[in-house]
Amino acid sequence: MKKLFSLPLSVALFLGFVSGCSLVPKPDLNLTEAQVNPISETMLALQAQSGPKFPIPVAVYSFRDQTGQYKPQANVSSFSTAVTQGAASMLMQTLLDSRWFTPVEREGLQNLLTERKISNKQGTKGDDMPSLSNARLLLEGGIISYETNTSTGGAGVEYYGIGASEMYREDQVTIYLRAVDVHSGKVMMSVSTTKRVLSQEMRAGLFRYTSLNRLAEAEIGFTTNEPVQFCVLQAIELAVAEMIAKGINQGYWQAVEDADTNAASIEAS
Repeated sequence: MKKLFSLPLSVALFLGFVSGCSLVPKPDLNLTEAQVNPISETMLALQAQSGPKFPIPVAVYSFRDQTGQYKPQANVSSFSTAVTQGAASMLMQTLLDSRWFTPVEREGLQNLLTERKISNKQGTKGDDMPSLSNARLLLEGGIISYETNTSTGGAGVEYYGIGASEMYREDQVTIYLRAVDVHSGKVMMSVSTTKRVLSQEMRAGLFRYTSLNRLAEAEIGFTTNEPVQFCVLQAIELAVAEMIAKGINQGYWQAVEDADTNAASIEAS
């Protein structure tokens, strides 16, 4: 009579736990196609509001990483920066999407002037290039802080060689954005925003001797890290939205509906 194979109780419990972990959604590792970044809720709310009658021309010369920090790695010297170096491009895109501002090219001004000279030399007489558009506002600032491990924690349990644990880590990125009047040099307003960067790790493992010379070992887990560049982008979008709101409250500019309402009230009086 043949004897049926039976698993030890601990192994059976571990397999049941692993099957439960398979219900946790994990990223599709076969996704290789590029995709357009989704629009954030902050930008959707900003675009749903009334824009200005005439967009405000603004210039951004530099909006860079001012933290000087590198990615933290254990026992390794890393020369990769902790935050993105393309914050100026993110700010320009946010200004365009907000519909409140018309950015003019200043970060690559030298390249623009070179191309204008080439085009002007190749053109015929009397066909000179028009003058560059000037800006009414100058936007300054940058990423001023990136703090790691502002909050850490986790939970775990292990019994008879079977264990499971979950850990998380929280970082923090802060940016400053200020608007300067080009004509007077006055700092009209300054805003600051902060975004948390979350990381999570989940794992489960089995390590035990099933018999005198037989060792069963298994491990499963995954990590989820929030991309820092998207956190910086969300902080920039919130800063632009806050700057628009502060400008309206302080009377520097008006939405088109507010301007039409004020004009109608003046005519009625």
